[in-house]
Amino acid sequence: MTAVIPDVTLSPYAVSLLRVLTVPEAAEDDPIAREPVDTSRLSDRELGVLLPVAFRLSAQHPAHRVVGAIVTAGQLRQPAFTPEPCAAMLSVAVEKLERGGYGGYAVLAVNALARCEGPLPEEAARSAGKLVTLLGDRYRLDHPYALMALAGLGGGLTARIDSKLFAWSLHSIARDEAAVVSALGLTAQALLAEASGERSYHSPPPLPDLWQRLADLPGYASFAHRALEAAHRRVADIQSGRIAYKADAAFERDEVGALGRAVRVALLRDEPWLMDLLRPLLLGVAVAPTAARTAPSQALLHEGARAIEDFPTPEALAALRAARAAARHKGIHKQLDRELRRIETALGDRPDVAFRLPDLGFGSDGVRTVTVGGYDAVITLSHDVDLAWRRADGKALATVPAAVRRDHADTVKELRDLVKQARGHLATVARSLEFGFTAGATLPYRRWRDELAANGLGWSVVRRLIWEVPGASGQWRSVLPTGDGFADLSGTAVPEPEPEADIRLWHPLNSAANEIRGWRDELTDRELRQPFKQAFREVYLLTPAELQTETYSNRFAAHIVHYRQLYALVKGRGWTCSRLGPWDGGDTDDAYRVLPGGAWRVGFRHDFRDQQPDGVECASTGRVWFDRRVDGTWRPAQLADVPAIAFSEAMRDVDLFVSVTSIAVDPHWMDRGDDLYVDYWREASLAELTATAQTRRSALERIIPRTRLADRCELTERHLIVRGQLHTYKIHLGSANILMESGNTYLCVVPSRRQLHERVFLPFEDDRLALILSKAFLLADDARITDPSIAAQLRAHR
Repeated sequence: MTAVIPDVTLSPYAVSLLRVLTVPEAAEDDPIAREPVDTSRLSDRELGVLLPVAFRLSAQHPAHRVVGAIVTAGQLRQPAFTPEPCAAMLSVAVEKLERGGYGGYAVLAVNALARCEGPLPEEAARSAGKLVTLLGDRYRLDHPYALMALAGLGGGLTARIDSKLFAWSLHSIARDEAAVVSALGLTAQALLAEASGERSYHSPPPLPDLWQRLADLPGYASFAHRALEAAHRRVADIQSGRIAYKADAAFERDEVGALGRAVRVALLRDEPWLMDLLRPLLLGVAVAPTAARTAPSQALLHEGARAIEDFPTPEALAALRAARAAARHKGIHKQLDRELRRIETALGDRPDVAFRLPDLGFGSDGVRTVTVGGYDAVITLSHDVDLAWRRADGKALATVPAAVRRDHADTVKELRDLVKQARGHLATVARSLEFGFTAGATLPYRRWRDELAANGLGWSVVRRLIWEVPGASGQWRSVLPTGDGFADLSGTAVPEPEPEADIRLWHPLNSAANEIRGWRDELTDRELRQPFKQAFREVYLLTPAELQTETYSNRFAAHIVHYRQLYALVKGRGWTCSRLGPWDGGDTDDAYRVLPGGAWRVGFRHDFRDQQPDGVECASTGRVWFDRRVDGTWRPAQLADVPAIAFSEAMRDVDLFVSVTSIAVDPHWMDRGDDLYVDYWREASLAELTATAQTRRSALERIIPRTRLADRCELTERHLIVRGQLHTYKIHLGSANILMESGNTYLCVVPSRRQLHERVFLPFEDDRLALILSKAFLLADDARITDPSIAAQLRAHR
């Protein structure tokens, strides 16, 4: 059986749901009203038909379970509305407001207008006119752009409503945008309401093509240019004193929103004029024209950062870094640091622009030399950017020469700024490559050669990474770049690929164990530190337990963690989550991260446990699952269907969360006295190694033989054994906790920031690896330990 709503043919399942919602006796008798509703069986158009019907019904309706499922699906998916259902949504909003419902129903109706597929019937205009009157008479105008869209459909704004609507919005930039969009008609007005962030509790997710549709509107790109020119002039007037300075008052709320939309559209279109306006604008709103630690507009600065995160370019990222460096307000520094990390990650999803690098004058050897006052300033690219000074005869100097500091202070500052700029670009390239690497992305060799390898900054990054090029047999062949081509693991020269052939980063997930060992040995022997963990990267494969649970993993469940650390780390890694705490609704949360490519999403549940007497907040970890994007909607997925690289990289993040924030790595936890937590601490701090710790063990296998500890250390499955003069110690490779033999007595050694006792090459950055080595050097010479706390524990054990 099928049914036809105007322009929509319903499936039998949709027909059954519609009957339950509209026929009273069906709601009472039909079994489907009591069964779980599978909304995945509904098309987006069918969902659009059912939504207005569901919204009309009360929570006490006999088919309330069906109502709830349909409404929830409308919040999670992208419903599509043909004209009749769209008009019905407007009618529902009128009914709700007439009965005293909240104004968000009007926003929900405008959401439907933005998703409507055809010309509306006449009753839609009448409903829109009623909504404008109701909103103007009874409600605060919290959604002005939605009201403008409704007014455009319902006959236009009256003078009374217009004056009320713009009572707070008399600013030229916002007025210009409203005029442009109003002249373009209903769809454009509905898009503006959506782009402005006006949403109700029941709104669907933002349209995936929202910004492209806005950018394609006739005249909107011209508005964006005018708006940013006007903002630039105003900031220049504030900085010059032509406009009196007042902290955070350069732009009003509606102007900030309009400018944010202008920046997004210009970034999306990659407008050639943008950076001439955006860079001075960001710098100008970040720092006061006086010595004050305030700023002309923190709101616009952070809105600009959010816009750049949505559509990042290397030039915009560099401009934001410059604004961060200029700002004096510490709060700005903290917020921008978080935003910059997210932008660096997001840039990896725009390979068309990610590798546009400036020419900063570095040669193929990664060195730039500048002569200043008879001395040479030497800037060297390695795993960092170093600035050193030397005399004309080549002798190295420890600091900037006094004469240079005195007579060429501006040049010294420019050189230091150049170092910061180079560091920023190196970080951008590395993060972008890593992002594409985790998605299995490829590049045409021509782009790799011309945009990365031919640039001193790019070459500094790509030469330290393992690549794969097509072999003669069609198989991928792993290689390292050399000055004149590539070489494989045996050192054999490998011909350059054809210009249009693909090149990609090597991933250990796709390699045999002997090849992984070979590359780890090669990089360690060369003391070549990679810009991100590649040869020593952790690999996570599906376990039998995960195949049995099918849709979720408990691999990292039931750990007790420092919640504040977890929250900061989750946000810093680009996941979205809400803050937990001892308040209503603060007991559990699901963190999400959309994986590179946008087709998959990983979820991670965690629960708030308690707050300790000293203020430490604890949480526990739960399951991990994956969703797949289908027609713009996230749908639960079987773990076996998740691409291996997406699964491995997502689990790597969760492993990081647990291994860094677990209370098992807190050396003071034994003193807290909570038996439940202490039991967990004992078990977890000595547990089987995770993939992260196993990689750490692999690194130590190669590091220890190169040190003076070689004859005093031994690696076991889970520990580094260190033989001191007083005792023998077991350092756990996961937690870095220490047990003294015999008796397995815990030794508390609080981490310090001091350097290792001797120069030790670390193949990748890992605080825990450095800590384990630091403890090993300390304990190997335990008879000379003078720290009172450690010495007292050693004496007591004797």
